[in-house]
Amino acid sequence: MARQPAKRSAKAKQAKAEAGPALTHIGASGEARMVDVSDKPATERLAVAEGRVVMTKTTLDLIVFGNAKKGDVLGTARIAGIMAAKRTSELIPLCHPLALSKVIVDIEPDAKLPGCVVRASVKVTGPTGVEMEALTAVSVACLTIYDMIKAVERGVRIEGIHLVEKLGGKSGHYRA
Repeated sequence: MARQPAKRSAKAKQAKAEAGPALTHIGASGEARMVDVSDKPATERLAVAEGRVVMTKTTLDLIVFGNAKKGDVLGTARIAGIMAAKRTSELIPLCHPLALSKVIVDIEPDAKLPGCVVRASVKVTGPTGVEMEALTAVSVACLTIYDMIKAVERGVRIEGIHLVEKLGGKSGHYRA
């Protein structure tokens, strides 16, 4: 016996209400969609993300003393992270292309890990946030470090990529 559409609809509505806030990139029929931000005011928005590249002390020393065969590991990773932030909408299907006003990628060697801590700060004045741009910058900078040292150490780990802070927009300030 077939169910009646009205009963399924009522159950679906109840399940949706119990589930909490809806995912913004999912349409009413479950299809992926780009969020319409045309009615949102342009405000200043900032996002900061961070991640780590963990390696042996010997490999870290190669980076710090500039002895990596492929060249300046930290400088190359910094540029790669900046470029990645600018191209996020080409990599993440439902991201809006944004005219970024500022991208800073800082990479600090950390003897305690041992490894490198990668942090990206991204800023824009616009109708949508820059969390994905900051996370993409960190991810690509970490991958670039890995690429430049993989011949020396295959066991390098990329860890802990996360949003540290977000400012601006309707949802306000977030800090991890």
